[in-house]
Amino acid sequence: MTTTVTLPVKGMHCAACQARVQQQLERAPGVTGAAVNLLLNTATVSYDPAVTSPAGLVEAVRATGYESELPSAEPDRAQEEVTRDREAATEFRSLLLRALVSLAIGLALMFLMPPDEVQLTVTTAIVLWAGRQFYVRAWRSFRHHSADMNTLIAVGTGAAYLFSATATIAPGLFQQRGMEPVVYFEAVIIIIALILLGNALEARARRQTSSALRALSSLQPAVARVVRAGAEIDIPVAEVRSGELILVRPGERFPVDGEVVEGTGGVDESMLTGESLPVEKQSGSRVFGGTINGTGALRYQATALGEASMLASIVRLLREAQASRAPMQRLADRVSAVFVPVVLVIAIATFVIWYLAAGQAGLFPAVAAAVSVLIIACPCAMGLAIPTAIMVATGRAAELGFLLKGGEALERVGRVGTVLLDKTGTVTEGHPVLTDVVPAPGREDLDWLGPVASIEALSEHPLAAAVHTGAVERGVKKSLVAEFRSHTGKGASGVVRGVPVAVGSAALMRELGIDPAPLVPEAERLSALGKTAVFAAVGGELAGLLAVADRVRSSSREAIGRLGELGLEVALLTGDNRRTALAVGREAGIARVVPEVLPEGKVAEIRRLQESGKVVAMVGDGVNDAPALAAADVGIAMGSGTDIAAEAGDVVLMRADLRTVTDAIELSRRATRIMRQNLFWAFIYNVIGIPIAAGVLYPGFGILLSPMLASAAMALSSVSVVSNSLRLRRYGKQRQQSTVNGQREQHETN
Repeated sequence: MTTTVTLPVKGMHCAACQARVQQQLERAPGVTGAAVNLLLNTATVSYDPAVTSPAGLVEAVRATGYESELPSAEPDRAQEEVTRDREAATEFRSLLLRALVSLAIGLALMFLMPPDEVQLTVTTAIVLWAGRQFYVRAWRSFRHHSADMNTLIAVGTGAAYLFSATATIAPGLFQQRGMEPVVYFEAVIIIIALILLGNALEARARRQTSSALRALSSLQPAVARVVRAGAEIDIPVAEVRSGELILVRPGERFPVDGEVVEGTGGVDESMLTGESLPVEKQSGSRVFGGTINGTGALRYQATALGEASMLASIVRLLREAQASRAPMQRLADRVSAVFVPVVLVIAIATFVIWYLAAGQAGLFPAVAAAVSVLIIACPCAMGLAIPTAIMVATGRAAELGFLLKGGEALERVGRVGTVLLDKTGTVTEGHPVLTDVVPAPGREDLDWLGPVASIEALSEHPLAAAVHTGAVERGVKKSLVAEFRSHTGKGASGVVRGVPVAVGSAALMRELGIDPAPLVPEAERLSALGKTAVFAAVGGELAGLLAVADRVRSSSREAIGRLGELGLEVALLTGDNRRTALAVGREAGIARVVPEVLPEGKVAEIRRLQESGKVVAMVGDGVNDAPALAAADVGIAMGSGTDIAAEAGDVVLMRADLRTVTDAIELSRRATRIMRQNLFWAFIYNVIGIPIAAGVLYPGFGILLSPMLASAAMALSSVSVVSNSLRLRRYGKQRQQSTVNGQREQHETN
């Protein structure tokens, strides 16, 4: 038996930091898995509670030189995000201030060129104030027998500072050897300034990657208006009790989940489901904390509080997804584990080669080249390459109305080549509706529909409910029914206002002495379209024909067309009969239909496709399709809006709309592509940058990279990786706006 805990980890700044903490946790007794996230500064650890405990895991983190603490027993997720955002904003302002002050002073020294003694004093002050964090963290790593980004910066700038200080305090050491003392004070200051500026820009960009999570976390209002002892009072949301009556006025957010008991109105659920149009609510409707009441005051009863609410479930899933790791990260981890020691060796080799090649005259370029190698090689970009893309992609997914459950799922979804769709509730709306009303030959009126609806109102059959609802929507008036009788497997009959009425199959009509022949051809035509035909008789005569069907969703054909444009093979898997399945397939635009398959048949079809080398995604409702969802390479569960957290699958759709399946696949493909780009640039940057910094271009071209340019390049690499990931935030926005405008126009027309 294992359990999972997420611990805060403070002080990580690069891939080497992340790799060291992760390796330490993975080696700890009782730990079965660990995922350390550099962006969130967290470690999610699976462990055996019989062997270790959260306190033991905290000590394991601290043994690496980083700070950690036990998580709160009852975490306030919204407050955690507010605190995290506040700390990130404070960090950005602090970094920016120190960067700008240092840069201004460094440039002043460069152009004014005051005496070396003045430069030494000013540089010492900047090192102790602006650059202190690098040296403190490097010393902490050294004490724990490790090295990271701070080690490279501290060694690089520290070497330049000590070299310059020696040249200032004891110039004779150089003059005795025939060398004019050279100082690098302005370089030390500008290097620190540029690194701090890069860190500030990186911190700002990192805040943007978690904007979706912060937006979701801030949705829940702090106060609820409840009804107690007949009076309305405002109380903190944390004090709301289950079953309590809550009042929400137009324009206000619902504080907790519940069920409407009084009032009607439209509710904006776009932040939870991605649905742009208001959802109509009435007595018995479910409402969710964080959504906005648009029109009409509503009274509702609280049903789900705190961590049990839908909003908290979504935030928890999104947080877990953003803290997860993608398989692609393993390559970066392996490199990061040995990267800093290798760079230190390269820097030493660079110094020695320069010095030996040029003798004493090579001392100054040797120092500059070694410092450049140390500065340009900081592995920040490597550590940010994958986590930033995961955070932005999962955040954007939540805004579009679906949840991607982590980095591994993100990669798998992007590789999907075949999409299998369940029919009921996935391609179709999931419940039968009245689609056609056909009068018998010689009749033009629909007066017979009222008595039929009266009979069907007393029947428990799903088709009867569809006929009744459809008739009521058409404005018919019902009457009292006498002598109601249910004919098992055939239909129902009764007497309405003294007139016998019967509704059901052709067999029932014949049993009652009524000839259904005039409408049999029409019934066969409707059946060929996948509809169920129901005959109706009033006063002993054939009155008409009703057709009931589970209609294809209006968005399904568009979604299936988009899947085809992405080069995906689409098939319909259903337990329904062949005629109905083929009719639904034709209407939805699905060429391949596999009808009359039980759950085990769906699993067998998935296995067959997988054995032929295809990556298969199964889309279903997460209940009767659970075996197929589990067997597929990617399980995509259609969320019902009430049990999203419990749905099976790698992807959870928060609304019943197949277009979100295409969004999930397309977004995952783009995110995977950006992760590859980030890794490529992070690696190639060091592969090219380190040799140039070491001076390989100097013999042929006379090019030697200065330490200041190296620091600027290092800062730019991290910012470029994060900025590249942030491009995912723009995915689908133009199409989303077009869809919203189209829906609004259609809504206004209706």
